[in-house]
Amino acid sequence: MHDDLQMMRQLEMEKCFADRQIPCRWVQDMGYGFGFPLFNFYPPLPYLIGQGIRFLGFSFVDTVKITFALSFIVSGVSMYLLAKEFFPENFNFKGRKISLGALVSAIFYIWAPYHAVDVYVRGAMNEAWALSFFPLIFWSVYRLVMCNKRETRRWIILLALAYSALLTSHNLMVLIFTPVLAGWVLIHLWRKSRWSRLPKIIISGIWALGLAAFFTLPALAENKFTQVRGQLEGYYDYTAHFVSLRQLLISRFWGYGPSVWIDAEDGMSFQIGHIHWILSLIIGGWLIFLIIQSRKKLIKSFRESNFLLPSFYLFVVGWFSAFMTHLRAIGIYKAIPILSLIQFPWRFLTIVIFAFSFISGVAVIIFENKKVSSWITGLLVAGLVIFNWNYFLPRDGKMGKLTDEEKFSGAAWDLQQTAGIYDYLPIYAEMAPNAPRDKIAEIIQGEGEIYNSQDGTSWAEFDIGVRSDIAQVRIGIFKFPGWKVFIDGKEVENFVAGDEKWGRMYVEVPKGEHKIRAEFTNTPVRAASNFISLSSWLGLFTFLVLKRKK
Repeated sequence: MHDDLQMMRQLEMEKCFADRQIPCRWVQDMGYGFGFPLFNFYPPLPYLIGQGIRFLGFSFVDTVKITFALSFIVSGVSMYLLAKEFFPENFNFKGRKISLGALVSAIFYIWAPYHAVDVYVRGAMNEAWALSFFPLIFWSVYRLVMCNKRETRRWIILLALAYSALLTSHNLMVLIFTPVLAGWVLIHLWRKSRWSRLPKIIISGIWALGLAAFFTLPALAENKFTQVRGQLEGYYDYTAHFVSLRQLLISRFWGYGPSVWIDAEDGMSFQIGHIHWILSLIIGGWLIFLIIQSRKKLIKSFRESNFLLPSFYLFVVGWFSAFMTHLRAIGIYKAIPILSLIQFPWRFLTIVIFAFSFISGVAVIIFENKKVSSWITGLLVAGLVIFNWNYFLPRDGKMGKLTDEEKFSGAAWDLQQTAGIYDYLPIYAEMAPNAPRDKIAEIIQGEGEIYNSQDGTSWAEFDIGVRSDIAQVRIGIFKFPGWKVFIDGKEVENFVAGDEKWGRMYVEVPKGEHKIRAEFTNTPVRAASNFISLSSWLGLFTFLVLKRKK
């Protein structure tokens, strides 16, 4: 995988749990062993899910595989739940009614080529999980608008949970998905003239922000203390990663290399999927035909037909998102500078496959005959799986079983310690370290001895005997807001020395025997965000308990 840090991140999350650093923010082993504010900025939810799998006794390697597999399953189930609201349950299987249209939508979503790119090529765990929550959020909104008054609280909660899950899964997916969600909200409020539900949707959104505040607020407020701009320059400049029409619509190229400046040399696929986009045009044409046919009563048709406006909306959204991957859209990016944060315009393929997979279910309801619908379902599903089968295979099938011991030792360990080191390198470092940390602390000036050194995910301590009048001690941890140093229990100033290139903390220690302890503490922003989230979660559990008693 491109992002071959999934097992490392899971290991660091587990160490945080063992160290009771909850929520996890600072990880111990990355940054070449000097530590890293990884989960202060990198969304933690997929690794919290992975930690639940670890508690069941699975290895780190198997945990990552299972977590990826779960993202596929959850995305399919959530798409089915969404689509069945719009496509009738027209098939009886052992006494259970099934919506064939929803089944097609779910399978198209799972088997979209870009879904395979995310998992098998990029190894984008967080983006794969974001894809799982798109349909769940849409479904929750729809049910909140359509339900009776008794059920509104249930759907307010589910929407809050689903949107908070997206907030803690992928920052950039929130950026490109939220405008699409806003349109979805408006069309259903308008269709049913239920504008009174808008405040409830807003309450749900605020609640979601509260649930996710422990992550989102520090990530927004404290990224100025990292060299985050480096993620938007050079290779990561969005202007280098637009795709061509050939790559989107024609090419069936499949590779495991990177996205590069020249499309002819791209090593990965950016195809929408032939069956996905061709079927979307056929369905789009049929929807436009229905709209033209009912043009005299168009508003009435939009209001009364459960699938017409939602499907047409996602048809437009899908093709507009495809346009956003192309160089022709550069004017929009320049007009809305915040879009530069997405780094790769082809990330909009997440919206494309979401939209086109949903409307693929329309193909089943075009024909009223149940036999014809069943045949169409079978042909579409079989054709899609056969056509895209080779995309959903590991790169090296004969590599052999990888063990945790192999992954967390030798060259593999060194590579994981240093990979992505510039992602959130603190601003106090002029450059990334070029050698691993070998000591928790060392005396730079003065005379003395350091002994009894030990450290964890959010702390380090050691004893020191200083023989000179004063000693300058360098601690092998990056300076970052929240790190405090105590000498014999009393806080002292930590600083970065003038000739320090790697941004490590320094302290001055007086003569004598002392115990030094460094602790990663909450800044005011982190403390406030933790309180907001804790209050939001307590409110949620209290409501559920009271409702159950009632």
